[in-house]
Amino acid sequence: MTWLAFAGDSEGPPQFLARVGIVRNDVTTNSEFTTGTADDHLSIDDQWHQRQVLPLLVVLNFGIPDHFGNAAPWPGDTHPGDNLYTASVLALDPDSGKIKTFFQYHQNDSWDWDEVDAPMLVDLQRDGRSIKSLIHPGRNAIFWVLERKPDSIKYVAGWPFIHTDVWKGIEPESGKPIVDPAHKPVIGKRVEFCPSLWGGKDWPSAAYSQKTRFVYVPANENFCGGFTGEKVPLDPGKLWLGTKPEDIGLKVRPGADHYGELQAWDPATGKKVWSYNFPKSQLFGSVTATAGDLVLVGGTNDRMFRAFHAKTGELLWEQKTNSGIMGMPIAYEVDGAEYIAVQSGWGVDAQRIQDALATSNNIGVENNVPQGGVVWVFAVKK
Repeated sequence: MTWLAFAGDSEGPPQFLARVGIVRNDVTTNSEFTTGTADDHLSIDDQWHQRQVLPLLVVLNFGIPDHFGNAAPWPGDTHPGDNLYTASVLALDPDSGKIKTFFQYHQNDSWDWDEVDAPMLVDLQRDGRSIKSLIHPGRNAIFWVLERKPDSIKYVAGWPFIHTDVWKGIEPESGKPIVDPAHKPVIGKRVEFCPSLWGGKDWPSAAYSQKTRFVYVPANENFCGGFTGEKVPLDPGKLWLGTKPEDIGLKVRPGADHYGELQAWDPATGKKVWSYNFPKSQLFGSVTATAGDLVLVGGTNDRMFRAFHAKTGELLWEQKTNSGIMGMPIAYEVDGAEYIAVQSGWGVDAQRIQDALATSNNIGVENNVPQGGVVWVFAVKK
């Protein structure tokens, strides 16, 4: 896995700074630096998600991406150890490309729960002090509050934001999750676990409002999964999962009354402020929070685009579109008027979950969400 770092500005082309390679073993890293001057425009791109740049701390924070960041094959006994730096957030020195520090969300990943979207960087008042926090509702079902410093990323708090049977708790000093072996996949045995392969929150991004100081999470509740671990030799160019793709299951927990759940959390207290449930759909779309106390999200199989009140969770407005919406809404202003734009388009993991729901005798679940690629733009009335 390799990241390329560039610096540039509006006056000229980007200048190559560094190449950073990370090998998926416990400690192996390498970096190559070429001459150049780091400035505020420095960024490091990876294949799957956004990046975070902190010029004042000279630190870059981002999660390890999928396909590179998850341990493979999946069953944990095929790759013993913590498997750094899978399922981790790294801090890199932009001048050298070297890793300064890291935090691993969970060790020995056995569920394909790599962390696939960027953490949120928030100045947070918690426990009577002000901290520069790194907030991340994880795919592993844990809502993480970390403290970021130039030379460290430390655990502050963590709690499940949806049902999980994988973790017995979290070590209070290190922040290391305590695994329940009964729900950890291994070779030669079928193991069930909650949440499913897609976790408490997958690709879609959460949002933070500086006005309400709440975090808004596109969560999926009541989904569980499982598979039978198999010892399979590596065949270059082919999937190497340690199980058959057709054996990967998604099941609904008995008694479940909803699947998708838009949540509002107060990271200062760890309290859920409100939630809005979707009885017949997953929630697989990114969230945007505006300065006007709107929370915007698509992500449901009914193809709706919705606006909620950021403080109360009240549904204020909805509009059916041509397809499901996985993308992130954007808010912008032109000549004093506010507009909201979003792309309506559906597929990949959202559709895989949809296929499982539609074939599991879940009455009322849409069995066909049209594909699409249309940009919708709305004006916000004052």
